[in-house]
Amino acid sequence: MDLETVREYCLNKKGVTESLPFDEDTPVYKVMGKIFLIANINPPVSINIKCDPEKAVELREHYSAVTPGYHMNKMHWNTILLENTIPNKFILQWIDDSYNLIVDGLKKTEKQKLFKQK
Repeated sequence: MDLETVREYCLNKKGVTESLPFDEDTPVYKVMGKIFLIANINPPVSINIKCDPEKAVELREHYSAVTPGYHMNKMHWNTILLENTIPNKFILQWIDDSYNLIVDGLKKTEKQKLFKQK
């Protein structure tokens, strides 16, 4: 999977914004101001996504391209190398999971504002 596919997929989700708060090589995707994905455009190309702690460990054990989140809370974040053999459908599902974890954790008023957006 390439980063442009990841970018388009993220930006098509409700309430998502893209920014470069760290540097020009690390796009960050947020929903309602909360990070759900961080990309690294420098080789090795990768993304950091939020995960349920149990699922995070399971993915690391099953895929060599999935490691504890680089510069993140390793209990809740995984880094996924995109130059690998993981099927795209799995990566897209994990992006969905990350997005949904953030949305599920929003305050009621934030959720209402998100779902009122077009």
